[in-house]
Amino acid sequence: MCDGHQTTSGAENNKDIETLRILLAHWIEHNKSHEENFRQWAEKSQKLGKAGVSEMITKAADALKAASDFLLEAKKHI
Repeated sequence: MCDGHQTTSGAENNKDIETLRILLAHWIEHNKSHEENFRQWAEKSQKLGKAGVSEMITKAADALKAASDFLLEAKKHI
């Protein structure tokens, strides 16, 4: 009977863990790049008199930072 659990070899598990480690690092760096760009545009939007736009872009940047913090915490548990 199948209990829904898939069995994998130790080598396959090690490969998946290494892939996950690489992905987490990539996602963190990718988010950081976008976050920085968002903050630059939030500042530009503010200077253009678009306070509402600036606020929403800043919130998006903050959300990316929070996502990166969660990813970093996940990476610590690898």
